[in-house]
Amino acid sequence: MDATQAYHQHTETIATLPQRLHTVAQALTPARMGLSYRPGGWTAAQIIHHLADSHLNAYTRLKLSLTEAQPTIKPYDQDAWAALPDAAQPDVADSLQLLTALHRRWAQCLRTLTPAQRTRTFYHPEDDVVRTIDEQAALYARHGDHHLAQLHTILALDA
Repeated sequence: MDATQAYHQHTETIATLPQRLHTVAQALTPARMGLSYRPGGWTAAQIIHHLADSHLNAYTRLKLSLTEAQPTIKPYDQDAWAALPDAAQPDVADSLQLLTALHRRWAQCLRTLTPAQRTRTFYHPEDDVVRTIDEQAALYARHGDHHLAQLHTILALDA
């Protein structure tokens, strides 16, 4: 698969994540929303809230990359965000709604980019790395799938 095909596949993975999350979330009982996929790991609710927080940051980074010359992005402490009271709420409806709208806009933007725009970059000071929009799309396609797999693990737990 060439780079363009991979980019389009990552874009479609990002586009379809909310529907795949809705399907899993509907199968998670309120009790399961409080379960973790591993000892010390985030609960199902925290994972879904984290996806909304993380992907909102990713979308902002994309827009900054398209409108500024290699912006330095602002890192955030994802564990601290996941420990906030709103991330502990078992009701994930607002995060799912946010993800649905956000991913619609995000995928719409990604689908319109030219090959030159996909090479635009941002600097991540915490990781000390420069990333292209192409790389970011791949990273967040995997990120969503990674957390979706954790939710499937929680579904499979004996409860």
